Amino acid sequence: MTIRWLLAAFHLLALGVGLGAVWARGRALQSQLDVPGLRRVFYADTWWGVAALIWIGTGLVRAFGGFEKGSFYYLHNHVFWAKMGLLAAILILEVAPMIALIRWRVAVAGGSVPDTRAASRFARISFVQAVLVVLMVLAAWRAGSACRRDKERRTFSSRPGYFRAPVKSRKV
Repeated sequence: MTIRWLLAAFHLLALGVGLGAVWARGRALQSQLDVPGLRRVFYADTWWGVAALIWIGTGLVRAFGGFEKGSFYYLHNHVFWAKMGLLAAILILEVAPMIALIRWRVAVAGGSVPDTRAASRFARISFVQAVLVVLMVLAAWRAGSACRRDKERRTFSSRPGYFRAPVKSRKV
């Protein structure tokens, strides 16, 4: 039970950190991109990456590690697949900024000035990613409310992660 709560706590903390970091990265990309400005971009981007690793890692363990409802529940849940679709969109959108920011970091470390003409596009991508994260939260809330409705209609079986219909008594 403690591990389940810790996983949930880290999952939610990573969500908050990631949302703030991707928004901060977008704001930093809109500012002046001199060396201090680039350091702000890199700092926010680092926290976005750390949060994403924790978020995805804890999500995988929670969904498929036997700590939550079980993989059967998640793999047959339409809201879960909607969340995974939003996550896929976030990851696809991240490819171009990730590659460019790695190049920018190498250039700054080498003492040269990177080509930052795509910064405004990366800022817009960051804001879109922030909206997608919020949509994932709303989908998770929807999945949670559906799970609560299931609990009202069903009982848990002795096997974790599996539901069974309540037993109706026969009147004789």
